[in-house]
Amino acid sequence: MTINELQDEVIEEFTGFDDWMDRYQLLIDMGSDQPPLAEQYKTPQNLIDGCQSRVWLQADLVDGLVHFQAESDALIVKGIVTLLLRVLSDHTPQEILDADLYFIDRIGLREHLSPTRSNGLLAMLKQMKMYALAFKAIQK
Repeated sequence: MTINELQDEVIEEFTGFDDWMDRYQLLIDMGSDQPPLAEQYKTPQNLIDGCQSRVWLQADLVDGLVHFQAESDALIVKGIVTLLLRVLSDHTPQEILDADLYFIDRIGLREHLSPTRSNGLLAMLKQMKMYALAFKAIQK
């Protein structure tokens, strides 16, 4: 699936809930379903700066596609990072760099996050794009 198709799928899931408490629960459930990150990747180098809670992000280039794995020690943040993984993982570096992540605003996520969580979301996105940029440079 393309990044936009995945975003549209996420939007459809979230628009099924009118109440933001239900949407938070969906985020928590998504995070709970995410497999735990292997201990070997829970290193200081993989911690994302700018997140209030701890978020580890591991990226690998596999057959030309960026594969992300992540974990957080906060339930809602783990759900947020799970959403980002779902949309961006296993795409080419260029697709990730070109992606317009409209789903974040369409599901109302940005407006329903505290300022610190919103900063964390931006930090996660920035780190994912930095990995894509680095992998793109390696591919040349």
